[in-house]
Amino acid sequence: MAHSTKRDSWGSKWGFILACIGSAVGMGNIWLFPARISKYGGATFLIPYLIFVFIIGSTGVIGEMAFGRATRSGPIDAFGAATQMHFGTQRPGRLLGLIPVLGSLAMAIGYSVVTGWIFKYTALSFTGSLSGLSDLDAFNSLFGATATSNTLWQLLAMAATIAIMIFGIGRGIEKANKVMTPLFYLLFIGLAVYLVTVPGSAAGYQYIFVLKPEGLLDPMVWVYALGQAFFSLSIAGNGTLIYGSYLSKDSDIPADAKMVAIFDTCAALLAALVIIPAMAVAGQQLNNSGPGLMFIFLPNVLKDIPGGDVILAIFFLAVVFAALTSLINLYEAPTATLQELFHLKRPAAVAVIGVVGIGVGLVIAPIVSQWMDVCSIYICPLGALLAGIMFFWVCGKDYVLEQVNLARSKPLGSWFYPMAKYLFCGVTLAVLILGAVVDGGIG
Repeated sequence: MAHSTKRDSWGSKWGFILACIGSAVGMGNIWLFPARISKYGGATFLIPYLIFVFIIGSTGVIGEMAFGRATRSGPIDAFGAATQMHFGTQRPGRLLGLIPVLGSLAMAIGYSVVTGWIFKYTALSFTGSLSGLSDLDAFNSLFGATATSNTLWQLLAMAATIAIMIFGIGRGIEKANKVMTPLFYLLFIGLAVYLVTVPGSAAGYQYIFVLKPEGLLDPMVWVYALGQAFFSLSIAGNGTLIYGSYLSKDSDIPADAKMVAIFDTCAALLAALVIIPAMAVAGQQLNNSGPGLMFIFLPNVLKDIPGGDVILAIFFLAVVFAALTSLINLYEAPTATLQELFHLKRPAAVAVIGVVGIGVGLVIAPIVSQWMDVCSIYICPLGALLAGIMFFWVCGKDYVLEQVNLARSKPLGSWFYPMAKYLFCGVTLAVLILGAVVDGGIG
């Protein structure tokens, strides 16, 4: 069952792939992956991480893309189509579809607060004010003031997001990602290459590439590797699904999903190759993660590296691109949902979601950390689990294989369906349960 409403579409294969890569590359790659690879043994952590990237990328990412394309709709109509096929009624599916849509909106609102912080730090890095701060206490004070009151920069971040989204998929989101996603990689590659030449950086690479096999016996290495891979690939039953709904039937979805998984992993590794050696240059080990790493500890280190003022500007400019491409993706699901449910034109739907994002974002700014924890620990895994159940269990094997194999010269092997139905859905359930029981979550 396909959605009958005429939809916008991607202008090219690479436009779609770059948009999906942009949605996946976010703060988790930058402020979490380097810290975890440092804490849990470098290559020791990388092994389970790559295993889970393969599992999720070759099942869940493919599934959400194909589910969106098959129904040509967002989560509400897609879930409704699934229950219509299996149970003869759309109502339960449509109700459940609200969960990933509202989750995407809630996550986007929290992310807009963080993107506002990044906008401010980028501006300060270009003026030289950031590199002029004296010590860790000064950076701590700056971040405290920013987290408490950052209205102007938060509004500017939302204005940039709205301005891109209002032009639609092909003329707005695709064109923006074709510029910002490659620039993110180029800037981070430039930083990584430069840091190789800085004395003292070599010690940092030991944290990344040294393998300690005994570390694989630590269950928490596997738990955090699972969380890192899951959240990094942007599986939540909303953004990847809605991007898939704009695909044409001649797109090879498994091939596209593979490219997304590969480039997302490259982004995480690039972040590690920049941040861990930078800490080593300063004679420090990477013991911190989250916002504190990116806004306090890392800038305090980068400013003292030769060329530190330039490094800070390049770093935060790259982070702006990563933040915006993710934020656009998160706001797309609720925007498309308004268009589907109320037949609003694109500018009107973007305006409504933008107003909600600004209004709620300004209110929750002081508690954004707790807000994001609820979204990432509970809502995102639940949305991914529901999408997996709807597509792989409710739609049924024949429908799933037909949709994922469209435009492929060689169908996926017999491994795909049972791996997606049982292993992926089981892994997603594990993410939901582990996130709830592990202090601070796993993503």
